[in-house]
Formats: sequence, structure tokens, C-alpha cells
Amino acid sequence: MLVRFQSLEAGAWVDRHEARTSTSGRAHGFSTGALVAGDYRFIFDTAAWFAQHGVECFFPEVTIVFRVDGMPRHHHVPLLLSPFGYTTYRGSA
Repeated sequence: MLVRFQSLEAGAWVDRHEARTSTSGRAHGFSTGALVAGDYRFIFDTAAWFAQHGVECFFPEVTIVFRVDGMPRHHHVPLLLSPFGYTTYRGSA
């Protein structure tokens, strides 16, 4: 699945990176160091992923907006997805 990573800069969303999830469902390489304080988002292209697997879906795109406080830490933002729902949380690894 294609995942885009953006940051909010001067009121506009700016593309920072995009990657595809692996067979284990993980995407890597979104940041090479600590993120500065601010708002960020992941945009998941769920429609293409479900279409590729022959499954109807209700949410063609999932956007997760989150805030970073500037503390140097790892950010793990999982998306748990089904054809008609999703959930997310701040993970620890």
C-alpha cells in the first residue's frame, strides 16, 4: 500500500516522503532523525490496496494526523484496517 508522509509548514501540507508497505504491512524511511515539533500526517491509499486484493472498501483513503512535541523519540503509528473500518494509536515500537 502506498503511504505518503507530510508535514504542516506555514499552514500548508508539504510532501516529505512516500513508501510502500512490505508484505508484513510496515513502511519505513519516513524520517532519518528526530522530528521537530509540529503537525504531521500519513495518507494511506487504501482503495488501491483493497482493489488489488479484490475487496470492496468503504474508506478509499485513510489520513492520520498527529502532533510531535519535539522530544527525541521513536514514533510508531500503526493503521489497523478492515474493508469497512480502521483504527490507529501511538505505538511504542
